[in-house]
Order: sequence, then structure tokens, then C-alpha cells
Amino acid sequence: MKIKPLLVLPSLPEKIARLQELANNVWYAWSPELTQLFRRLDEDTYDRVNQNPVMMLAHVPQERLREAAEDESFVAHLGRVYEAFTGYMARKKWFENRFPAFKNAHIAYFSCEFGLDVSLPMYSGGLGVLSGDHLKSASDLGIPIVAVGLLYRYGYFQQSLTVDGWQTESYTENDWYNMPVTLEKDASGKPIQITVEMGTSPVKAQIWRVQVGKVPLYLLDANIPENPSMHREITYQLYTGDKDIRIRQEILLGIGGVRALEALGYHPGVYHLNEGHSMFLCLERVRRLMERDKLSYEEAVETVWSTNVFTTHTPVPAGNEQFDAKLMEKYLTPMGEALGIGFRGLMKLGRVIETNDQEPFSMTVGALRLSAFANGVSQLHGKTSRSMWRFVWPGYPDDEVPITSITNGVHPYSWISPTLGELYETYIGPRYIEQPEDPSFWDKIYRIPNIELWRAHQRNKEQLIFFTRQRIRRQAEAKGKSQQELNRTEEILDPHALTVGFARRFATYKRGYMLFSDLERLRKLVSNADRPIQFIFAGKAHPRDNYGKEIIKSIVHIAQRNEFYNNVIFLENYDLDLAWKLVAGVDVWLNTPRRPEEASGTSGMKAALNGALNVSILDGWWVEGYTPDTGWAIGSPNATFANNEEQDYIESQELYDILERDVIPMYYDRNKEEYPPEWIQMMKNSIVMGGKRFSSHRMLREYTEKFYVPAIQSYENMTGHNYGLTKECAIWSKRLAAAWNKVTINSLEIEGTDGSARVGQATPVTLKVFLGELKPEDVKVEVVRGMLNAQDQIVDSEVFGATPGETSRDGHYTYHVDLTCTRSGRMGITARVTPYNARHLIKHHPRLVAWLA
Repeated sequence: MKIKPLLVLPSLPEKIARLQELANNVWYAWSPELTQLFRRLDEDTYDRVNQNPVMMLAHVPQERLREAAEDESFVAHLGRVYEAFTGYMARKKWFENRFPAFKNAHIAYFSCEFGLDVSLPMYSGGLGVLSGDHLKSASDLGIPIVAVGLLYRYGYFQQSLTVDGWQTESYTENDWYNMPVTLEKDASGKPIQITVEMGTSPVKAQIWRVQVGKVPLYLLDANIPENPSMHREITYQLYTGDKDIRIRQEILLGIGGVRALEALGYHPGVYHLNEGHSMFLCLERVRRLMERDKLSYEEAVETVWSTNVFTTHTPVPAGNEQFDAKLMEKYLTPMGEALGIGFRGLMKLGRVIETNDQEPFSMTVGALRLSAFANGVSQLHGKTSRSMWRFVWPGYPDDEVPITSITNGVHPYSWISPTLGELYETYIGPRYIEQPEDPSFWDKIYRIPNIELWRAHQRNKEQLIFFTRQRIRRQAEAKGKSQQELNRTEEILDPHALTVGFARRFATYKRGYMLFSDLERLRKLVSNADRPIQFIFAGKAHPRDNYGKEIIKSIVHIAQRNEFYNNVIFLENYDLDLAWKLVAGVDVWLNTPRRPEEASGTSGMKAALNGALNVSILDGWWVEGYTPDTGWAIGSPNATFANNEEQDYIESQELYDILERDVIPMYYDRNKEEYPPEWIQMMKNSIVMGGKRFSSHRMLREYTEKFYVPAIQSYENMTGHNYGLTKECAIWSKRLAAAWNKVTINSLEIEGTDGSARVGQATPVTLKVFLGELKPEDVKVEVVRGMLNAQDQIVDSEVFGATPGETSRDGHYTYHVDLTCTRSGRMGITARVTPYNARHLIKHHPRLVAWLA
């Protein structure tokens, strides 16, 4: 039987027809007034369709639509919202004012997941939500980003727990025709498709668009009739455990994403790889430059390297994506041939030790090799990444490995509750919404009267508890609980009790079990009727992570015990809606990762913006955010432990100490108006800290000023005059590599000393350097000085440039520099030669260095 599809759209009366346009832009995710408008139209339907406005408009009865069109108040409300929307879309924003010369530039942003809103379930966790916040802030700031990802048929799994507490997974198929996504079509009305070769088999994909404010997000979909079933499954499921499907997903994302942008008419000069999943885009960019612009492989690599941005999110080597040689050979042999480097040459790009044929292809190593700009996502993670990937730059000390840090941030208007948002706008002013990039506004939080902030937060907590009771009841009904047990759910949680939230992925390193390491001590905490405390847990374990599932199961068992019932709650199916309710309603946000395995973490930032106080291990972002007046720190950054068990015990005991000694007493120290003044002062400090330092607006401004704009300038320089600078740099790099093995530092002499010097005394240093066929303008000669540790290694090094003096005819040079010691102690001095090209906008940092022997 042949079936022809027919897409039936809702018939909106003319007076309210603009609702369709508003429903198809995810701007609604950070517009409380628009959300209120949709709820006003039909609140029951809005909640029933997972707060999806496109699906809601398709399900609202036609009679209700006619009633709304005749309701003058509703039409006026729509008019106000639409005026705000069109004003937002037309308004000149930060990027255009700050960098008017680059208003026509485009920055391509690739990520394997995007967490934009509960109505678009195509995300797993923190990485996706960060990507979503990245796009929202790019829209708010007017940064010309065009984003690329994959359209998943099922998205991430839905979690439910058995009666015994064991996690089970189910997958709900996404109905993209009833979501805010639009299929891209050509002038004749046919879907635009791209083709990607995977080995000998071509894969076709169509392109969908999600409009995120001013930013378009394009999603590739391989689930189309033109593909055989083995390729249609590529975009079935996010984070599948099947490596064969994973590599095809990442080929489609990287290579297909570049082709999709070109098919849509985009020619970005800068590409941002959010994690290594999209690394294959680097290969496609090189291939296209070779094919289209007739560049050599070396010239194409120069151009791609100088315009790529790479962000790594994983602080442990095992967490980085890698593929074995067999899978790479199966699908990417033709790419190696197209690049002219063969399959072995392609594999070298992703190996730390290029000649080790047993080493798999690391997507992170490949991205680092082909990106001039690289960063971790917190200061501590940047340091961890420099240490972890130092072998990619052999010969350089850890602190000079070219991986910097840009700390993550969160989109304020997506995460601040409407109740608090209204309060903030009242005391900060409307520019809080119109000019979010100005951090000075946040100091005005201190103008809010204590009692108003307290009452607003209490309303949020009441909403959280109401939501929790509803969800717990649904969980109980699904498990066939008795009516008596269902009735008990109406009494769960106390709106006046100190409420602590813990919600995240249940990976081992996040230590979701820490609070339960001493149940007797926990029992005493929760059984104090005068100063009650209650805990809400939520989170998913990866379907293949049985240890994470065991942690969830043990928490559920503890929560069911009489002494903890009503004080420890586990909420199933953690998603964006639950996350939003939790960070808005809890008093304390708990985070217990094993340092330094939390790259950044962002849930604590969201809680801080809503006035919650963080109790956290000093890891990730909290290393930068913590002060004694914003929250509490568990553990010491300098602590060492004999093993993980000792660390868990010591830090869990400190957690109990903090709760007993500091948190609970402060929360219940009330004044005559029945609110805790010291606690509220810390709430204000927390909000200001979060708003000023951990918003995604600050994050995007950093990316723009440190990476995007220099990369745009580099693109213009490298591609101008028929790639003149590119070709010049490629010739220079080739000449440098051929001559480098002869570069040596023959001697370093410290003049006028007997092995010691005085603080403040100028100390001349002379170097004898042999450059062979190179010239002084090809290199930097530097003296490196720092304190010596017990192993006679230089730490806290300082680098001083030396200048050339006398020259001999056979490539020998003398360099000089004067050093002035600023502190006393045992110091070490050495010297090195590194490549340098004054013509390159971005200073080269290739893996070439000659140290004093």
C-alpha cells in the first residue's frame, strides 16, 4: 500500500496568526511573557505537550483559537510580546557595536548535542545545555554564529526506576513536524540534501533548522528513504554505545556539517569545535581548500589551523573520543587519499606518538593539532588539560602548552526564575534585559530588601515542592503503589525546611553516594524537628554504566527507609524542566566530584543566580567562584590522599561538619521578621557572583575577544591576495622543519657572578647559538628562569627574550639579555630557541623547540 504524506497546519485566526511565528523561534525559552501567553491560550494542553508551543497550536481546539482572537486582552498581550520579539530581532547588539568591521562574518559552531528547551529533547546533559546557552547568548550579543548538529530520531533516553530502584531506559520518538524545526528546501520546494562518503558507501542527509533568537541551528538528518537502513540509524540515538555508529555520526557531523553550510550558502571563516566529536570537519576543510582553491596540503593546513577554535571538556584521557585503526580505515581511507597523505598520514594527526601504529585515533589530539585556539572550560581544567596533553607539544613545560581556559557560563534569562526575574528587573532596571553584557548591573542586587528576596525565594521553593509531590505521585502510580502510599505523597517535603539539591549525571567521579557514607550521622541531621533538613536527588546513569545504576538504586533504598522517608527524595527522569525547578527552589546546591575530574560544572552557577548557596568540592568553576561569603568549600586544593577510599571518607566527614556547624545554624538563625539576615546576605553575594562572573554573556565575550575576532582577522589575512600569506607561511614552515635539527644552544654564560646574585641586581646573560640555515628573524631565543624544586626542576618559570649581537659567517650567533632577580632563593636558568614568524597574525607554536643541552 502506497501512502502519500500530507502535513496539516493549524488554522490560526488572522488576529492571532503571529503566534505561529513566535512558536517557531526558541526565543520563547527565555521569554517568560511569551510562555505566559501560551499558557493563557491553553495551559492544560501546553503542559500535556511538554511545553512545546508548535504542538500546542496544533492541538488547541479551533473554537478556543477563535475565542482568543476575539479576546481584546489576549490580542493586546500578543501585540506586546510580538513587539518585544521584533524589537529584539532588530536591535543592534554588542558585537555589531564593538566590531562593526566584521558584521558580515560567520562563525560556525559545531556540537553533537544542544539543550535549548524541554520542548526539544535532543540533549543528554551538561555539554548540550552549555551548547544551548552558547547560542542563546550569541543571539543576545549579536555574535554572528551559525550552529551545526545532528537531528536525533529518539534523542536521549527516558529514565524510570523499578520498584527495587533499578534504572530502566525507554526511547520516545521525536515528532519533528510538530516541533520548532523547519526542513530546509531549495527554490523548487525540494529538501536540500548533502552527501557524505563513508568508505565506499554514500550517505545522504537532509537539513533542518531551529531558529534560536537570531542564531540559526542546522541539524543533519540521515533518517530518510534515500538511505539504506544501516545509514538511517546514524541519527537514531544520541551517544549510542556502538562504535561503528558513533564514528559514522561524527563523520556526518564534521564532514557533512561543512558541506551543509556550503549547500545553504554559508562560507564561515572561523570554525568552533565544541568537544572533539566534530574533529573530522578539519579534514573536510583542508580537502575543500585543496580541491576548490588549489592549495597544497601544507597550505590548506596552515589556513585551517589558524582559523579553528577547539574547546575540550573532558579532564581525564579515557573520556576523550577515540577510534581504532580498523574503524578509521573502513570509513576514512578515501579522505586520506584525497588529502594526499594516505591513511597512515591521516592516522598520525590523531596520535600522540605519530609513529605508534597501535595507538588509536584520538579526536581530541586531532583537534588540538589542527586548531590554533584551544581552551579548557575552567582555570583548573585548563591547567589539567595542559598537563594531560603536553605530549602533543614535546619540549614545552606544562604552563606553556597552548591550551588556555575560558570558564563556562550559563544563560541568565533561561535559568533565573520568573519570580526572581521580576524582582531583579524592578531593582536593576530594564537594561538588565536589554544590555545583559554589562556586569555592573549586578551590584544593584544589594538594593533588594531582604524580606522581598526571601519571600520570592520561598515562593520558588513552594513551587518546587508542589512539582515534586506531583512527580513522586506519578512515579508511585506507575509502580502500582497502594492508595495509602499515594496519599502519603501529598505530605512529602516541608516548604519551611532547609532544602538541599543534588542533580547531575550519575557518573562514578561525581560521587553521588557521598552524603550516604555515614547513615547514622545523616539520620541525626534529618531527625532534628527544630531544624529540619531535606535532600532532593535526581540524575541519570549512562545505560551501560551499571555502577552508576547501583548508586541510584542504593539512594532509592535509603530514601524508602522510615528514618529517611520524606527527608530524602529521588526524582526520576531528570530533564531541563526538572533542572529549572530545582535550581530555582532549593536553598543549597550540593556538588561532590572527585577533584580534578569536574571540568567545570554549570548547575551550581544556575543555582547561584537564583540565590542558592553552593556546598561543593573545590573543583571546576567553584575554584574561581568560592569565597567564604558566597558558599562553602569541601576539602582543600592541596590535600593528598593514600587512595580514593581515604579521600571519600575524609571529604564526606567534612561535608557533615559543614552542614552541622555552618549551614544549618545560619539558615535557622532568624530575626524578629522570621527570616535569616546572614543567610540572605550570602544569597545576594551568590547572585552577584553568578551574574557578574559566570554568565554565558561573559563567556561569549571572552570567546569573541580572545578567539573569534583574532581568528576572523587571521582568515582575512591568510586568504587575501590569493592566499599569499598562507603560501608564504607554508614555505617558511617547510624550510623550518628541514633545518631545525641543526639548531643548538652551545653555551649560556652568566657574567660577573660566582653562582649567586643579589635581589635587584642586573645580571647579564650571554648565549652562543647555532642556527644553521635559519636567520634570527625565523626564531625567538629566550632565557627561562624560575625557582628550583627538590627534583631540580624549574617551577613558576619566567621567560625573557634575548636579542642578537655579534654574527659569524657560518650560522653562529651571540644573544644577550639582562636579568634582574626579584626574589631570593634557589633558582634555575636555561635557554631555548623556538620558531617565530612576524608575518603571521597568530604566533606559531609548532612542536619544535631546541633547549640548552
